[in-house]
Amino acid sequence: MLMEMLRESGALLEGHFLLSSGKHSDVYIQCARLLMYPDKAEKAISLIVEKIKDLDFDIVVGPAMGGIIVSYELARQTGKPGIFVEREDGIMKLRRGFTIEKGQKVLIAEDVITTGKSSYEAIEVVKEHGGEVVGIGCLIDRGMGTYRYPVYSALKIEAKIYEAKTCPLCKENKPLVKPGSRRIVL
Repeated sequence: MLMEMLRESGALLEGHFLLSSGKHSDVYIQCARLLMYPDKAEKAISLIVEKIKDLDFDIVVGPAMGGIIVSYELARQTGKPGIFVEREDGIMKLRRGFTIEKGQKVLIAEDVITTGKSSYEAIEVVKEHGGEVVGIGCLIDRGMGTYRYPVYSALKIEAKIYEAKTCPLCKENKPLVKPGSRRIVL
């Protein structure tokens, strides 16, 4: 169901992409294209909600940009508060009057995880404020290995991911596109 929605909304892209991790891939999921439709967002995120229905947590925290809509909709569907962390001078921080109480159980919310870099930046903020991370809820798990926390994904995709130095797409001179929000020097 989710793969069909990704295709229908134009969120599933094929080509040569620079991921926010610095790695390259032949597939990119532009979740914003799916999440721009509230009915599709609700259906897609309900797949995560089904997987976390027995999970004990107090608050949902999403890293900006990709985790904002996902954290909101996860919070809405579970009846929990939802907040986000964002970069200030390149560092993830809790801003806008948001708080995480000491001992609060936190579910991290993401659109796509590959290496987990943004999630782990958000996790560090949660820990700094005394929160306890119980897992990561995401639309897409690109499967770059093991994570230090349980991952509750709506869909797992096995995409080809390459180190920049050994990328066969670069060797074929395919144009490199950077569709994500994090600033990376090409």
